[in-house]
Amino acid sequence: MENCIFCKIAAGEIPSAKVYEDEEILVFKDINPLAKIHLLCVPKEHFRTVAELDGERAALLGRALRKIGALAPAWGLGSGYRLVINQGENAGQTVPHLHIHILGGETLSWEK
Repeated sequence: MENCIFCKIAAGEIPSAKVYEDEEILVFKDINPLAKIHLLCVPKEHFRTVAELDGERAALLGRALRKIGALAPAWGLGSGYRLVINQGENAGQTVPHLHIHILGGETLSWEK
């Protein structure tokens, strides 16, 4: 998508603090961290929400989740982490490109 900041980051047009990249996904440090470790996992294919998942996109999301699980210890998340996918404005989705927040590196609370 032409004006999507995550598409531009994935294409290398905007710099990011990358921690992992392959053909399908990019993982980088969030610029406004909400935890000691706060990473974003972004599929390189642009789609907004889980409502747009078809079989191929669901498989891509599954591969992204498996990669997060495999690399979490290397990112300092061996003692636990939280995954969050915000869907829509009311849920806090500020970039209309599906992405997974990876939070950890400390004990996380669950407050409203």
